[in-house]
Amino acid sequence: MKRHQLHCALMIVFLLAVPFAAFADQQPEMVAEKMVVKFTRGVTNTFTSIVEIPKQSILTVRDMGAPGYAIGPLKGLGMTLYRGFIGMTEMIFCLVPQPGYYDSTIDPPYVWQGWEPRRDITAGVEEVK
Repeated sequence: MKRHQLHCALMIVFLLAVPFAAFADQQPEMVAEKMVVKFTRGVTNTFTSIVEIPKQSILTVRDMGAPGYAIGPLKGLGMTLYRGFIGMTEMIFCLVPQPGYYDSTIDPPYVWQGWEPRRDITAGVEEVK
């Protein structure tokens, strides 16, 4: 019985020590700065998520032509909800170093990024025979 208790106690100590070991190589100022950046990104994405409607409309019309006038606003509405949800999630969980190490959950991290046209990845690729 005592052996089982010892194993349980060691497991609890190990589980409690692992998160602190992950922070051991980082300076406390750097961790705090990354938390603040994650919180700020969350607030920004929550309040600017509505910009996804015109952004997706413009990008979809540019990529698809006439059908983009119908599809773009729908994509924009979906992306508005998604970016707003991600923003609120990042605000609430700003103390948690996930995903990665306080990396952005959404790509691009801010609504004003990602306006450049898509690159054609098939251009310049020769047909293999």
